[in-house]
Amino acid sequence: MRCRYHACRLYLITPPVLQDPVSFSAILAAVLDAGDVACVQLRLKGADEKTLRFSIDTLRPIVQTRGVAFLLNDRPDVASLLGCDGVHVGQKDTSYVKSRQLVGADSIVGVTCSDSRHLAMVAAEQGADYVAFGAFFPTTTKPSRTRAPVSLIEWWVELMTVPCVAVGGITTKNCKPLIQAGADFLAVSAGVWEHSAGPVQAVTQFTDLLSNEKG
Repeated sequence: MRCRYHACRLYLITPPVLQDPVSFSAILAAVLDAGDVACVQLRLKGADEKTLRFSIDTLRPIVQTRGVAFLLNDRPDVASLLGCDGVHVGQKDTSYVKSRQLVGADSIVGVTCSDSRHLAMVAAEQGADYVAFGAFFPTTTKPSRTRAPVSLIEWWVELMTVPCVAVGGITTKNCKPLIQAGADFLAVSAGVWEHSAGPVQAVTQFTDLLSNEKG
C-alpha cells in the first residue's frame, strides 16, 4: 500500500437544510477556526433559487477569507456567477464537460463516482480535479445504494495522481481505515454537524486524527 506524501484533509459538507444561513454563518466560522478544513461544499438540494443565492452570498465570504475553498453542489452556472471556487457534480447532475465550460479552467470541478472504477477513470481523463468515492458507511445525509470498499481507495492511490475524496457516513470513530488507505480528503457532513460534542469539537477531533494518522 502506498500512502500519499501529504496529509489527508477534511472536506466539509454543509447540513442538507439551512433554516437561517445568517445564524449558521457564526457556527460555520467557529468550525473553520477549530481545525484544518480544506474546503466547504454548500449542498442544498431542493432549495429555491433565492435561498440558494442568499446562502452563497452569506457563507462564501466566511469560507474564502479563511483561505478555504468554497464549492457549490450541482450548480456550475450559479457557482460561476457568484464567485464560488468550484462545483461538485454527481452522475445525474450537470456533466463534467458542461460544468467545466461554465466555471472555467481555473475553478475546481469534482465528480461523484460512487464505487465505480470506470466512472473515476473517465472523470480523471476528462480533467476532473478530484473524484469522490462512497458511500463507505451507512449514511442518512445522502442515502446511497452503493457501498464502496476501502480497497477502492488503495487501488486508486496506487494508480492515479488525481486526488480522491472518501464520502458517506464518515465519523471520527470510523475514519482511520480511509486515512490509512491514502484518501486525500474525508468528506463529512453529519459526522461534524451531528457530533455528540458539537461541530467545533468534531472538527478538532478530525484535525487531530488526520494529523496523527500517517497510514
